[in-house]
Parts: sequence; structure tokens; C-alpha cells
Amino acid sequence: MPSERAMKTGSACPPPPGPGKLRLYSMRFCPYAQRTRLFLAAKGIQFETINVNLKDKPDWFLEKAPLGKVPVLEKDGKIVYESLVCNEYLDGIYPDKCVTPSDPLEKARQSMVLALWDAKVIGFYYKLMTGKEDERPALGKQFLDGLQFIEKALTQPFFSGNKAGALDYNLWPWFERLCMLKPIGVELSVDKFPQLTAWMERMLQLPEVKTCYFSPEAHAQFGKSWMAGSPDYDIGLEE
Repeated sequence: MPSERAMKTGSACPPPPGPGKLRLYSMRFCPYAQRTRLFLAAKGIQFETINVNLKDKPDWFLEKAPLGKVPVLEKDGKIVYESLVCNEYLDGIYPDKCVTPSDPLEKARQSMVLALWDAKVIGFYYKLMTGKEDERPALGKQFLDGLQFIEKALTQPFFSGNKAGALDYNLWPWFERLCMLKPIGVELSVDKFPQLTAWMERMLQLPEVKTCYFSPEAHAQFGKSWMAGSPDYDIGLEE
């Protein structure tokens, strides 16, 4: 069984997975890779994981994934990358317990919410993480204003309806990481975000979320190392 420790420059390329076997190239704390891990967990798919050091990437990984990002899926010599692409691909090759909506209008609605997320929210999240202290009040307001679009889009227990689905899994990783913004004074209040805060509580009860979950302490520890320029991809793993 592959080690969870991140592979870096100079590491030997692992042999390809056996026929019919699925492999995920990942990084334990990457929210985009977590999107795909959530899909895999929700669908009950068996797979193996190879974690990659994203600051010191092995050459063999760049040959598989020219963008140098995770997640990447490999099966029977075929490579698929980019989280949303990976997730749709999983529903295509493992159609049982399909997570992506089949109705064209619902699929379009979920894609539009993700477009709002990308345009109104996610950029401010990363600017808050890396910005100067005097910039944070304005950035925090822009971030929370953007989240109001997402709050209004949540009209049922989950973004996908009465049970969690593609949109829930594609958004969740950053909500799990909201704890990293609390020390700089940015958090979701129940009065301003009643739908999102209730949704977060529901998400935390799901087995697939629990399977892929890292504690606030682990996220904070990784975030501190990442912001210092020396990300520790192996936090919590034994030597």
C-alpha cells in the first residue's frame, strides 16, 4: 500500500495501477483534491492514493499532469485532471450512485452557483490568507458579501436538494477551512448566514465528509507552514 507521505523530486515513479484499478494523485490538504476525495467516498469507489509535494514536484508527476496540479486520476493508462473534470469523469465510469445531476437545468443551476463562487468568493478567500493586515477588513467584507450570493442559492437542506450531491462536495472543502480565517476576524454568523451555517452542521454529519475531514488544528498547522513558504504536506504522519 502506498505511503501517505508526499512524493517529491527524485522519488521513483510508482508503477502504474493494475488493470481496472483507480489511482488518485493528491495532496492531503488541497481543497481541490478534497473535492474528488469526497466524490470517491460518496460513491464508495475503491482507489489508491499517491500524495505529491506540490512545491517540489517529481518530474514523473509533471509528465502525467502538465498543469502540475492535483487532483489527477489514473486508470488503465488513461489520465484525467482538474477537480470538476475528474468528478464528472467518475460519475461517467462509475454510474452507480451518480452524484452529478442528470437534469440539464439542474446541472446548469449548479454550474452557475459554482461560477458565482469563483467570481465572488474564492479569490477573496486566498487574498485574505495572503494579504497584508491593513487590507483584511476590506477583503473580509468583500468575501462575506460574496458569500451572500451562495447563501441565497441554498434553498433546500443541501445545495443538491434533500441530500448532498455534486455542488455540496465541490463547495465543502473551503467551508471546512473557514476556521483558518477566524483568527483574522472573518467568520460566518448564524444571523447573517442562517442557511449556510445550518448546511455546514448537516455536512459535518455525513460519513463521506467525516472520511475526508481534517481538524481545524491540522488545517491551521498546515496553513501556517504554507504561509511561511515551507508547506508541511506530511503533518500528522509518522516518520
